[in-house]
Amino acid sequence: MPTMQPSRSRISQEAGLPPRPRTPVRGWFRSEHDHGKRSSKLIAFFLVCAMVLVARLVDLQVIQAKQLSALAKAEHLSSVVVPAQRGQIYDSQGNLLVGDTTVYDVFADPALVPAHDRVSTARSIAKVLGISPSSIEHQLALPLQFAYLAKGVSVTTKDKLESLNINGLGVLPREEQTYVNSPIKGTTFAANLLGFVNANGQGQYGLEQYYNSILKGTPGRESAFTDLQGNPIMLSSLKNVAPNNGTNLKLGLDSTIQYWAEVDLMKGIQFAHAQSGMVLVMDTHSGSIKAWAEEPTYNANQYATTPESAFKDIAISNLYEPGSIMKVVTFAGGLNTNAITPGYTFNEGPVTIEGQTIHDWDNKAHGWITMQKVLDMSLNDGAIKVGQLMGDNAFYDNLANFGIGSPTGIDLAGEVHAPLPPQSTWSPLRYAEATFGQSVVATPVEMLAALNAVANGGVWVQPHVVDQFINPNTGAKKNFVPITRRVISAQADATLRTMMTGVIANSDGEGFDARIPGWVGYEAGKTGTASVAVNGVYSNSLVIVSFGGFIPAANPRFTMLVVLNYPNVPSSEAYGSLLAAPVWKQLSEVIINQWHLTP
Repeated sequence: MPTMQPSRSRISQEAGLPPRPRTPVRGWFRSEHDHGKRSSKLIAFFLVCAMVLVARLVDLQVIQAKQLSALAKAEHLSSVVVPAQRGQIYDSQGNLLVGDTTVYDVFADPALVPAHDRVSTARSIAKVLGISPSSIEHQLALPLQFAYLAKGVSVTTKDKLESLNINGLGVLPREEQTYVNSPIKGTTFAANLLGFVNANGQGQYGLEQYYNSILKGTPGRESAFTDLQGNPIMLSSLKNVAPNNGTNLKLGLDSTIQYWAEVDLMKGIQFAHAQSGMVLVMDTHSGSIKAWAEEPTYNANQYATTPESAFKDIAISNLYEPGSIMKVVTFAGGLNTNAITPGYTFNEGPVTIEGQTIHDWDNKAHGWITMQKVLDMSLNDGAIKVGQLMGDNAFYDNLANFGIGSPTGIDLAGEVHAPLPPQSTWSPLRYAEATFGQSVVATPVEMLAALNAVANGGVWVQPHVVDQFINPNTGAKKNFVPITRRVISAQADATLRTMMTGVIANSDGEGFDARIPGWVGYEAGKTGTASVAVNGVYSNSLVIVSFGGFIPAANPRFTMLVVLNYPNVPSSEAYGSLLAAPVWKQLSEVIINQWHLTP
């Protein structure tokens, strides 16, 4: 009997295996219905993923493109500013007034300073630089390849930094402005005129600020791409921009005259025990400034530790009542309108206007005298007579023509002015006081320009410091062209210049202390003593004294104004004739010798 073969099912059962299903299994899908559901879910999943990816690409490539590009450049592009050389400043003889000293800007590559070394590295660098370690540590933590740590350090500091041997620390040399010493201890030469350049390369005050835009030039830039380790991999000429150096300036300043102006001014201030003062000298015909000395002044090399008040240029920023030197302007108008002549005679004495009696400085009535005597003796009541003979309208217009109440346009930063009040507001008393320089204000440079108009044949000329602008690349020169205008006739002006010689030469002239041996009759001048109002009341105990004039009288080469503010001497000595005229004389003698002038 044949042996029976066990079925697969039975074998499976005996082997403990599950029986084979009768219907084949179709993957993991249990039915056609289940298959559709699962396919939809899978497709939806992939669609969502695709949408997320597309949104992310749009965000990265469109929305954040600029920001990410900038970050990438910050990681791989080191950009170094190449400073332009600041324009040079020369005196009238071509001598350099502002020297160059090499200083160093300190920088670091933060990527080359490991994070665990930042604190110790910052402390080492800060100790040499004398600044806070936290500021250095902050710079070293920046995600950049280049960061400035300090600017303008000395060669000694540079050597100390290099001795630290810190990886990623470096210096960039550049030239910094250095100002030469003045003959006055603790100050620099012509500081109020020149101004200074601060640590950021910006001109401050004086000439440096006024011409900063053309002196500083335009800096260049060098760019280098780097790898992740900071190694340069490309220097692109397309990214490099060469610096454009600043314009050179040639001034009218005569360094010899400036030197002695500073010396003589200081002597005059010490003698008068004055609070402040100035000596201003300009070329009569061109308006070019030849000397500009002031006290107080300062050391431009130490501007960072100097009180800001010391930087003020009182010649262009102080308004004052000029006093009797204004009589030059009054007489110019009287002669120009033919209201007076030098020989015009009248009975001179105290004048009462609006209840106020005005006296001369000597409190005397001088009787029948000429207009020449009025100018010689600087008589207030006589000046009032000139104004009355001119008439109010002509007098007011004459002040404006001479630039009183208007800026001169001098090329120095900080010039101020006080416009003449509308003529409709002027009272008879104000007209009277203005004839001798009270109740009207001006800056010293306004008065210098007005006085110079008489010296210059009746033509007002704009005072200016720069004579030439010099292109540093080509050497091409461009001259400064001053504004000019005629203010009185040549005939009236010639008469006034002759009258002004009498102020010094005549026996009763108040300018006797300005007499120079061999030049008597050839030097023209005018004294000024102005009372200063305190709470609206004038007092003889607080005055500003001055003396202005020009040489040679017939064809002047220079015009000079000396002003001493608030001298502390007995009231009987507080006059321009006694305090300011000697300073004018001393410096005039220097100029005569230096320029080889003859009568």
